[in-house]
Amino acid sequence: MKIHDLAPAPGSNRGKKRLARGIGGKGGKTAGRGTKGQKARGQVPAYFEGGQLPLVQRVPKKRGFKNPFRVEYVVVNLDAIEAAEGTDINPGTLRSQGLVHKHGLVKVLGRGELTRKVTVQAHAFSKSAEDAITAAGGSIEKLPLPWGDRRPPAKGNQHTNR
Repeated sequence: MKIHDLAPAPGSNRGKKRLARGIGGKGGKTAGRGTKGQKARGQVPAYFEGGQLPLVQRVPKKRGFKNPFRVEYVVVNLDAIEAAEGTDINPGTLRSQGLVHKHGLVKVLGRGELTRKVTVQAHAFSKSAEDAITAAGGSIEKLPLPWGDRRPPAKGNQHTNR
């Protein structure tokens, strides 16, 4: 059997009903839309309620505030830093070893244990991560945020919180 011999079982696939193609068969004239009225004539969305205020607008659900200036970090834990090669750990080395995503600010969190002395550079540290790195004899260095003292740039369209 070859790939061009494959076909669905007889009767399993039916063609789409071709509406409004004359009065010769089913689906002619009004094409299953009944007679007269807005729904017989134009395209009416399923959520349309005849000019009444739609349910989506009447019910105050899923509103709220999505902060466009939220600062999001790519997180890396101490166990990943322990597994990383070298004693100088920075976002570039973490990215080259595939431990963090290639974009974004890096934050070090305190899950896992650190048994060796390392110098870690990142944009942010949790308190437990700071304590663990310094307890192991290492040091931390906070990198400056790319936008300086100002607030971060707005992300995307702020009106997509529905």
